[in-house]
Parts: sequence; C-alpha cells; structure tokens
Amino acid sequence: MPERTSYDAVIVGGGHNGLVAAAYLARAGRSVLVLERLDHTGGAAVSTRAFTGIDARLSRYSYLVSLLPQAIVRDLGLRFAVRKRTVSSYTPAVRGGRPTGLLVGGGEARTRESFAELTVSEREFAAWQRFYGTTRRLAERVFPTLTEPLPTRAALRAAVDDDTTWHALFERPLGELVEETFTDDLVRGVVLTDALIGTFAAAHDPSLRQNRCFLYHVIGGGTGDWDVPLGGMGALTDALAEAARGAGAEIVTDCAVTGIATDGRNAEVTCARGTIGARRVLVNASPRELAHLLGETPPPPAEGAQLKVNMLLSRLPRLRDTRVDPREAFSGTFHVAEGYGQLERSYRQAASGELPAAPPSEIYCHSLTDPSILGADLIRQGYQTLTLFGLHAPARLFAADNDATRERLLAATLAELDTHLAEPLADCLAHDADGRPCIEAKSPLDLDAELGLPGGNIFHRELAFPYADPEDGGGGAPARWGVATGHPNVLLCGAGAVRGGGVSGIPGHNAAMAVLEEG
Repeated sequence: MPERTSYDAVIVGGGHNGLVAAAYLARAGRSVLVLERLDHTGGAAVSTRAFTGIDARLSRYSYLVSLLPQAIVRDLGLRFAVRKRTVSSYTPAVRGGRPTGLLVGGGEARTRESFAELTVSEREFAAWQRFYGTTRRLAERVFPTLTEPLPTRAALRAAVDDDTTWHALFERPLGELVEETFTDDLVRGVVLTDALIGTFAAAHDPSLRQNRCFLYHVIGGGTGDWDVPLGGMGALTDALAEAARGAGAEIVTDCAVTGIATDGRNAEVTCARGTIGARRVLVNASPRELAHLLGETPPPPAEGAQLKVNMLLSRLPRLRDTRVDPREAFSGTFHVAEGYGQLERSYRQAASGELPAAPPSEIYCHSLTDPSILGADLIRQGYQTLTLFGLHAPARLFAADNDATRERLLAATLAELDTHLAEPLADCLAHDADGRPCIEAKSPLDLDAELGLPGGNIFHRELAFPYADPEDGGGGAPARWGVATGHPNVLLCGAGAVRGGGVSGIPGHNAAMAVLEEG
C-alpha cells in the first residue's frame, strides 16, 4: 500500500522512463509514488526466463541500447553498463549463383574488403564512409539537445549547421538520398532498414515518417552506435528501480490505475488501492492510455509493424557463405531479405493486406557479446540466444486471426533465414524442460495486450522531429520540454512524449526537469 494519501508527484507506469523520472524527482526532495499495474517494474525493458526450466534471461521485448544518455547513468549513479559489438552487421546475399554477403565491422580494412568483394568496386565503400561520416556529425549536434528544452526548428537547423544534410534528412523522403548516394541494391537496403524499425513506411513516403525513424536510429549517444546491455535489458530497469527507491521514491506494483482527475492545479489518481492526491501526475503510458484515464477522446489509432521473436539455440547454425564465421555474422545485426527492392516489395504486399512473401527481418545474438545472461551450464555447452525483429508486419494483418497469422509469418520468416543457412535453424533450436522448442513470437497485437503498446507501436505514436511544434498542447515548462498534455499538471513521461521512443530515459528525464523548473 502507498504510505501516504498525497504526493508531490504520482507516476503512472513503472517502465524505464517512469523510473528515471521518479529517481530524479526523489533525489530533488519531492515525494514520489510510482504505480505499476504488473507485478514487476520495467515495462518493455525487462529480462525474462522465457522458456520453462531454462536458465537464460532474455531481453524479451526491447533489446539494444543507443539513445540512453550517459548523463542519466551518471546523474542517477546507476550500476549499469553496455558493451560494444565488434561487428555492426552482416547481410547475406547470392551473387552470380554464389553465396556471399556484406560484413560491416572488424576494422576498416576488413569492411573495405567486404564491400569490394560484393560490389566489385571501391565506390560503394567510399560513399558509405561519407554517408555515415555525415550522420555522425549530425548525431554530435542533435543528440545533446534531447535532454535540453526543445529547440525551435530554426534553432535545431542552426545547430546542425549543414543545409545540405538538413534538406536531405528533414525535408525530402529518405529514399531520394539513399538512391543518390548508393548504387548497390543490398547496400541501399542495409541503410534503409534503420528507417523502418517499428515503422511501416516506404522509402519515398511523403509523410517523412521513415526519416524521423532513421534520425533516432543514427543519433544515439552522439555516435549512432547500438550497444548490448550487460546483464540484459532488465539490468537497466532493476538499476533504475534501485536508484528511485534509494532516493526515497515509493514503488507499488500490482496496482492498475483506472482514472485521473485534475483541475489543472491538483489531481487525483484512482487505482486499485484507492484514490491518491498529487500536485502533478506523470504518465509513463501511451497517449491512448492517457486519454482513457482522463475520460477524453483518444488520439488517432497508432499501429505497430513488427514481429518480435526470441530463441535459444543449442548451437549457432552454419552459413552458406563459408568465408564468414557465424560467431561474427550473428554478433552484429544479421539482415535477412532486406535488399532495397525486397523492402519495397514487402511494404507493398503488406500495404495491400498480404503477408510479405519474403519477410524482412534482422537478427542478433546477445550472448555472443554478453554471455552473462546464460547459466554456467548453458555457456559450457555452447548455447546461444537469438533475437529476431521482423519488419513490415503491420497490426492490421493480424486483426482477423492473430494466432494463425503470427504462426504463418513466423514460419515464412524462418524459411527466409534458412535460405542463407547450411542447416535448418530448427535443427539448432534448444528445447525446454517440457521438450518444446525454445522459440516465442510476438505480433503487434500481442504487444498491445501484454504491454499496452497501442496497436503494438513501440513508439506509442508516430515519432516527431526533435524540435518544438506550435501545435503541441499546454504551455510553460511542460511544453518547453516536450512533455505537455492538455492539462498543466499532467505530463507525459513515456515514449509518446516529443523525443520519446527507444530505451532512452529521455522523456522521463525531461518530464522531471519540467516539474523541477516549475517549482
């Protein structure tokens, strides 16, 4: 039970952003209560023993870290670290009837050689270096602004200080830049995938939703690197819960919030344990859920577009491309059916209401970089995890029959992976204590039911460019920090805030800063 009947801040939802906000506010001396409907904190950033009798703690939902600022880790004294992957990506292909692929990583010379072998030219590698040199400079300028008050569009453009880059990434469909820069279809596809993670869009979508997704995927940490959380994603949220409690915040689990009432100055939060007063309410849930709690009209429906698959293998599968060690290929992002033309065909098929014939996906093996998530016996026997994230799988495709569609898509996705393997993946799957294969798949509708992600959208709603929008509701500090709602003392601190999405803690930090700025 909560210890009090009234708090300076009540935080609805104990995901990582809510815990960040709680820790900052409690450290500033505010009375803070976190209410979480599940029996544990962490939200989508958790580690779970997903398979019966198997000592493997998988990052069940979110699984890599890029956007988490080191300033948050330092400010809150978190016992949490990440480890860099030595290989960025491997993309298998068939050229001239021969299995081959593109390996990015292992040093500049190795990457250059892989580009030359695949494309029979030095041009694509030189273009790759220029392109990602540009995105790195962009990251260095944009990432630090994410934990500051929202800049205006003009101010962010001035910070970028490169009109060509601004025009290409903020004003034109990303497909135009990709096609102008690269000529090889597979190289183009590898670049485009960062624009499609959880985002259902074509390369030339005039809404630029693909550009916004791409931006957040290349600016993390000021470098764009995607790192492995040591101990699994749950290590982060466990550290955040510890930091929040250590600073004096109360965390109550198994306590679903059912309503929020506010007059703009004071609020009441109704939950399973009663009604609790609050000066401010921070909502670490989607805008859809916020509207439900306030009794207001919900925003337009959001839609997720991914298939998430977790696996445990007794061994890594052998590859048809024998020049690459599977331990290298799977330690980075292993791209399947993600050539530029393949991605466009899959998008068009899904947009027409069909499952993609060759489902695109990307895969990586957490345990190659961080074996600590496995028990000692599994490590000794050579077991490995495998995480698969499928693209262009919009929620609408699962509406008629979620279970049957999920199984059909899973089978097609694994079959596409098998075309690049020297042995069926099924032969490498471990089995749990009941003899079942260690594999689980989650559709967008599953993520909605389990985590409250609207339509399974991992960003809660469409991503926004990280600058102020005059249309955003509210005023004062919440609007300046991108966490405003239509009520002055109710703030969004989850992925649906401006500059939300991903495992970042940024919305939680910014909501806390808005509260502290107002006093």
